[in-house]
Amino acid sequence: MLMELRNLKGTCDFMPSEQRMRNEIIRKLTDVFESYGYEPLETPIISYYDILASKYAGGAEILKEVYKFQDQGQRDIGLRYDLTVPLARVIGMNPNIRLPFKRYEIGKVFRDGPVKTGRNREFVQCDVDIVGVKSIMAEAELMIMANDIYKMLELEVYIYFNNRKFLSGIIKAVGIPEDLENSVILSLDKIEKIGEDGVRAELIEKCVEKQYIEKLFYFLNMEGEELLKRLRFDPQNELIRQGVQELDELWSYIKSAGIEDICKFSPWLSRGLEIYTGTVFEIFLKDRSIASSVGAGGRYDKIIGAFINNGIEYPAVGITFGLDVIYNALLYKEISMEKPPVQIYIVPIGTQPEALNIITLLRRHGISADMEMDKRKVRKSLEYAGKQQIPFVIVLGEDEIKAGKVRIRDMKSGSETEISMYEIASYLKEKIE
Repeated sequence: MLMELRNLKGTCDFMPSEQRMRNEIIRKLTDVFESYGYEPLETPIISYYDILASKYAGGAEILKEVYKFQDQGQRDIGLRYDLTVPLARVIGMNPNIRLPFKRYEIGKVFRDGPVKTGRNREFVQCDVDIVGVKSIMAEAELMIMANDIYKMLELEVYIYFNNRKFLSGIIKAVGIPEDLENSVILSLDKIEKIGEDGVRAELIEKCVEKQYIEKLFYFLNMEGEELLKRLRFDPQNELIRQGVQELDELWSYIKSAGIEDICKFSPWLSRGLEIYTGTVFEIFLKDRSIASSVGAGGRYDKIIGAFINNGIEYPAVGITFGLDVIYNALLYKEISMEKPPVQIYIVPIGTQPEALNIITLLRRHGISADMEMDKRKVRKSLEYAGKQQIPFVIVLGEDEIKAGKVRIRDMKSGSETEISMYEIASYLKEKIE
């Protein structure tokens, strides 16, 4: 019986040319993360399920998508669904960690949820978090970083931001019962997907009274500046007052950084998960050619302390960049970051030992190189190099060995340059740089 070879839905293979581009995206992200002073962290993919399922972790909604199983010891295990819970665990297991702790982690996470463009069930998150900073400057830094990253990637984006205190204050102000607040926030978070009518219908299904729904939309349909002006000095709602104050402070930093043109206040934005306590933001392509956000984050001041339950407060802010959705966005816009697998390809003609010696020296000089090993005809080897987009080729025969000179062929222009064997490395370094 033949086995059907296939991938699980929501997973995929990335062939070498695709993975080279993904690796290049990761390299660029890593360079920016480290230029901002963030340090690398790596955590396990598998975890005890009770840690993932803690009420202080991702919230009840996310648990529907957790991959859960038992190991041979009958212990309940789960695959991590984000990189924030592992960060909280690391902080809890290392109480003497120096704060502020600025870390980035790039790794696979797993969610048994709907599959759509830019979102698989196995996907790579690129997370940046800062733990131990109460100042709104932390949020501003991550939004400035996001601007730098998407400019570097040649993707035009808008950063939509809001404040959960502000949104919660509005929900309370219109009279919606406290026990429905999180459910209402989850519905509001779907406004981009199902529209205002869809959200209204969902709120009715959740038994929110129509009068409260009308009041809620009365506020949220106002222009941002008008809404803030209307509520800025509301003495009856402390949450609104705090939220407006934090929004004003964040906006002052945004203007100072000169990124106000791409930042938009959105009173609808909630970021669904219950963990957020202040600023929240999501990043979308300006042209919405891909519906999913290409980055998102916010402040979660309570999760780590409550998760660890040691009486210590750990204010924290984070942002995540989705590698898969960024990769798809670059493909859609035909922005290529693909690099050739190597810089030079050597084709020996009866000169394999000498070719191996040259290629070893090139590699030791930091030049990526490969060589023909199967004694194919020169024409076939050149075709291979062309299809691999390798920029330079040397055909090395006995005459070249005797003369101590080689011809380096530029595969793009077709021109050839004759140089001494001792100058190959310096010539290629100059050309590559």
